Amino acid sequence: MNGVSTDESTAYTAPEDSPFRPRDDARDQARQFVLPLVVRIERAAPPARTDALETAARAVLVLLGDERSLDDGEWARAVRDWQDARIRKVVRRARGAEWRRAEALPGITVTGRTAEVRVFPPVPVDDWPKDLARLQVSGTDLDDPEPPAEAGSDLPVLWMSPEVGMSAGKAMAQAGHGAQLAWWELSDADRAAWREAGFPLAVRTASPGHWSELVRGGLPLVRDAGFTEIAPGSCTVVADHPALR
Repeated sequence: MNGVSTDESTAYTAPEDSPFRPRDDARDQARQFVLPLVVRIERAAPPARTDALETAARAVLVLLGDERSLDDGEWARAVRDWQDARIRKVVRRARGAEWRRAEALPGITVTGRTAEVRVFPPVPVDDWPKDLARLQVSGTDLDDPEPPAEAGSDLPVLWMSPEVGMSAGKAMAQAGHGAQLAWWELSDADRAAWREAGFPLAVRTASPGHWSELVRGGLPLVRDAGFTEIAPGSCTVVADHPALR
């Protein structure tokens, strides 16, 4: 696979009234925001690919459920502005002093088995904090030392398309899109239960036959806007949360 890369894609679903559906309206005329995610990749100990994807997805959920993102919280306005337009996400990498500078900025670090991902409140596309803007977006491959274990039937699974090849950074952003669409579809009670459990989830690549069923199954589906790497309208992720089946 390619190295970690910027993803300036947009997730959208089919309904005409979805705030994620691309169209030429006031949402596109407003100032655009992006959700920055930074993955820690030290030369001597890079994270496993699947763990990085799962940790990025959980990081998005942690930010969405954080009290600072809700009601009158200090991040709430930025989160509302971001979600009311295109839910862009950008994944960059950091190591050493770069990571320490990123950790000093307001945000939340989420840790997986091997991965660390820090998520930040949304920022304008054209006005990044300098310590994030200078971070690299390519140059490191991520692999799984062993094939990931089969996900349990009671676990939320973000199913990645077997038909679309993506870099690690692109796939992390897409997993985050899928987690966010699932969050939007859940009831308040199901959101609270997922949050209290620590947002358990798995990211797996579906078999071709299973993928075909998932795409037609009515679950939240990410279609990429095609800004980077893949063709516009490509189906990339299906969010299979038990509460949505």
